[in-house]
Amino acid sequence: MNRILTATFAVAMLTAGVAVAQPVTEPVFRVANGQPAETVAAASDTPFDLTPREGEHPLAPCHRLAQLAKQRLETEISDYSCTFSKQEVVDGRMGEPQRIAMRVGHEPFSVYMKFVKPFAGREVLYVDGANDNKLVALSDGWKRNFGKVHLDPTGSTAMDGQRHPITKAGIKNLANELIKIMEADMKYAECEVKTYPDVKIDNRATTMIQATHPVPRNVFKFHVARIYIDNEYKIPTAFEAYTWPKEQGGKPQLMEKYIYTDLKLNNGYTEKDFSVDNPELFK
Repeated sequence: MNRILTATFAVAMLTAGVAVAQPVTEPVFRVANGQPAETVAAASDTPFDLTPREGEHPLAPCHRLAQLAKQRLETEISDYSCTFSKQEVVDGRMGEPQRIAMRVGHEPFSVYMKFVKPFAGREVLYVDGANDNKLVALSDGWKRNFGKVHLDPTGSTAMDGQRHPITKAGIKNLANELIKIMEADMKYAECEVKTYPDVKIDNRATTMIQATHPVPRNVFKFHVARIYIDNEYKIPTAFEAYTWPKEQGGKPQLMEKYIYTDLKLNNGYTEKDFSVDNPELFK
């Protein structure tokens, strides 16, 4: 993991005091009213236009960029393979880092995962509209002897140890979720945005955008969120989110971290590549 995330987090790691969460019944900031937003530190040599327009929310340039990434994923990228690395808090506990070989198709939405670490050898397949909309899994270890099982993708067995269901996996779903979060956050002020134009993810240049809500409020999902947009592919390839420190002067607490590396776009995958009967899968 240290290889994948080079010197990125040392630059952006914050410390913050603890404040009691405060309910907000009315938006503190509305884009339409022309109130001044927080200062945005725009990077001059980023390949993206992240310059805020007069009077708009500091997240607005990032929102436009996320919309463009979504459009590219919908119109120019039909599928991809990658190594998916993640770590997340589930049921109040931080899980161990996971590394997964993954392929994704967009029409229909299709995901095949083979776990590298932990659960080495575990395989999971989901195709929207196929297999009775069930997740098909072949477990690791001695449980593999039970063969393939069909599971509700949002049921307790499939969700064991996972923060999000497989139906939400992949970069396009990540872009959609980021857009939703930004649109919710843009109703309110208290948002500081900074950009870093040449942050390496697996030796690839990305633009990292960091959004911070200094004060914990129940309208904000995260204290600090960092989005990494690949400078060449122009899509998000990593995301991490932190909640507020548990104690005065402490560091933000990691909630979730997702990284897509070894990306290969537009492989020409067909229905066979995501078929439960494919002899190349579930060996």
